[in-house]
Amino acid sequence: MHRARLFHTSPGPADAPVLLLVHGWGGDGREWSPHAEALADRFRVVVPDLRGHGRSDVPTTGNTPVEMADDLAALLGSLHTGPVIAVGHSMGGQVVNLLAVRHAAAVRSVIALDPAHGAHGAEVEGIPARLAQYRRHGSRAAAEFVAGAFGPGAPAGLRTAHVRTMLGTPDHVIAQAYAGMYTDPGAVGVRPHSEAYLRRRTQPALTVWTAAQAAAWERSTLHRPGSRVEHWPGIGHYLHEEQVERTIRLIAEFR
Repeated sequence: MHRARLFHTSPGPADAPVLLLVHGWGGDGREWSPHAEALADRFRVVVPDLRGHGRSDVPTTGNTPVEMADDLAALLGSLHTGPVIAVGHSMGGQVVNLLAVRHAAAVRSVIALDPAHGAHGAEVEGIPARLAQYRRHGSRAAAEFVAGAFGPGAPAGLRTAHVRTMLGTPDHVIAQAYAGMYTDPGAVGVRPHSEAYLRRRTQPALTVWTAAQAAAWERSTLHRPGSRVEHWPGIGHYLHEEQVERTIRLIAEFR
C-alpha cells in the first residue's frame, strides 16, 4: 500500500517530548487547534490530517484505520520524533491504538477519547444498515450522525463546524473508513476484536468515555501498569472540544 502524504503542523520546541493529536472520522486537525496552542510551550505537537481527510492525500482505496496508522508511523519516522504520546478522538482513538500495537516503538503512551472500539449489542446490529447508507449517500448520511453527537453544553458553532467538515470529506472515504473500523477483515471496532487488540498494547493507556457502561467494559481489558479509564458524563461525543481546558490538563498530566 502506498503511504499517503499527510498534511501536518508541528508547533513547539524541537527537543521537547512529542505529542501526536489525531482527529476522528470526517474531521481534520483543525479541531485540535486550541489544544496544540496551549501545549506547544511544553511539547512538540504534531497535528496531522489523516489520509482522505482535510488537506492530506485522498487515495481511491485503502482509507481505513490500519492504513492511517501505518501512514502515521511513516510520518513520525520522517520527522525523527522518537516515541510519542499518541492522542486520538473517536476513529482517531482506534488509529492511535493500532499505531501502538503495529508500531510499538513509535508510541510512548496512548490517550483515546470516546474511541471507535468496543461496539456491542444494538450498536453492532445497526452497523450493516449504517454502512449501506454511507455507501449510498456518503458524507450526507454521516453528517446526520455528527449533528446529533453534541451535548447540551457544547460551544456555539461547534456542531455547524463539524457538519461542514464532514460534508467536505469525500464520500468514498466516509464509507471505506467506516467499513475499516467495523466490518472489514481484521477490523477491531466490535467488542471481541477490540478486547484482543487492546490486550496486545504494551504502553500505558488512558481512555476517556462519555458512557459509563463502555468505561466499565474497558477497565476489564487493562493490563499495563499506569493505565486507567475515566468516565466523563453529560458530555457529547466531541468531548475534547466541549471540554477543552479539561482535555488539555488531562493530556499534560498523563505521560
